[in-house]
Amino acid sequence: MVILGAVFNALIITSPIKELVVGVKNIASGNFKKRVDLPFGGELGELILSFNDMAERLERYQEQNIEELTAQKAKLETLVSTIADGAVLLDADLAVILANPTARRLFSWDSEVVGQNVLNHLPEPVQIELTRPLSQSAAAQEGREFRITLTGPAPRTVRILLTTVLSQQREKVKGIAMTVQDITREVELNEAKSQFISNISHELRTPLFNIKSFIETLHDYGDDLSAEDRQEFLDTANRETDRLTRLVNDVLDLSRLESGKQYRFEAVDLLQPVEQTLRTYQLTARDQGIELSHAIEPNLPPIWGNYDLLLQVLTNLIGNALKFTTKGGKVLICAYSLVSEQGIGQIRVEIADTGIGIELEDQAAIFDRFYRVENRVHTLEGTGLGLSIVRNILDKHHAPVRLVSELGVGTTFWFDLNIYQEDLARKEVSDLKCNSNVGIDAVGLRSLE
Repeated sequence: MVILGAVFNALIITSPIKELVVGVKNIASGNFKKRVDLPFGGELGELILSFNDMAERLERYQEQNIEELTAQKAKLETLVSTIADGAVLLDADLAVILANPTARRLFSWDSEVVGQNVLNHLPEPVQIELTRPLSQSAAAQEGREFRITLTGPAPRTVRILLTTVLSQQREKVKGIAMTVQDITREVELNEAKSQFISNISHELRTPLFNIKSFIETLHDYGDDLSAEDRQEFLDTANRETDRLTRLVNDVLDLSRLESGKQYRFEAVDLLQPVEQTLRTYQLTARDQGIELSHAIEPNLPPIWGNYDLLLQVLTNLIGNALKFTTKGGKVLICAYSLVSEQGIGQIRVEIADTGIGIELEDQAAIFDRFYRVENRVHTLEGTGLGLSIVRNILDKHHAPVRLVSELGVGTTFWFDLNIYQEDLARKEVSDLKCNSNVGIDAVGLRSLE
């Protein structure tokens, strides 16, 4: 009976329990596919059925979790790859886990870097700056920010933020997240703003100082000065006031143009702003002994633009031409129709003079703010903003301004304005050109008569 009882116990109780123990161990190790397939009834059978049901539920749950985690990972990778900033994720040993395309581009990573120590692949300026901070961040719970200039074919300035990745209990550093931002444009704008403030302060200080000096002299010593001296002092103060007014107006104009303000564009008869500009400067030209004329093609179609802005362009260019043309010289406004390479009807406008010309080294910077060619010819007139305003206005008209110049011969500025509702079938080009032998042709150099 004892022997029979032992055999019965081994077959009926111990064997299925051992199978269940094996199944539990498999589940504990993550293998949810294990099933116990023994034909038992009663309570032991219910236990086996419950175990199999539990294993099946865990297997489905695992599959769902894997699918969800895979989807979340794909979403995260897509998000990281599309953000504008560079993102690099490192483990505690500084090996690269993830690097998005922006970071690869900023650091010029052409080869695969995942799984490798990031210090071996960083650009030299970044490597020098970050070697110690990265090692410290891997051992300490802190984040730091760095601004580094990268050299290369296209120098850039980047801002790098190091952020430690902590464990769930926030007790241990699991890795480091590097955020890389290209702030080159921001740095350039800050430098330009600082330069602008410096320049405008200097330009404002000079006329204000002159006005104050002459007014103080008149106030303190007016009775001791002759009538001629007092008149000269007042004339100088008046000229400096006009100069200050022009400077402030130019700064306001430039500020409005660069602020993104929307201007109304419409059909403009180009002859009207040309004639208004000629009326404005005709007396000045006569006083200076300069011949101011125009050569406008008859029956020009209207152009697409803003009347006031185009008037300002012509005013600035004609004013500059008169300023740098000596007595006996010529200034000419010329306008004629043409067809662009894209088949779009356009009107070319040229402002030519027989002035002193512009040196080649000045031509590259002549449209920069506060850059004045007259500094080289020892005059103090002008604000250095006129041509910058011209360029901004013509940019709004999608008409790049160009120039050609030769010292002692003259200068020609020209730009092409789009015709309003032009019939693109019209292909004939006018025979009229700026052939009055004034200054330099837009096509090339030419001698004066």
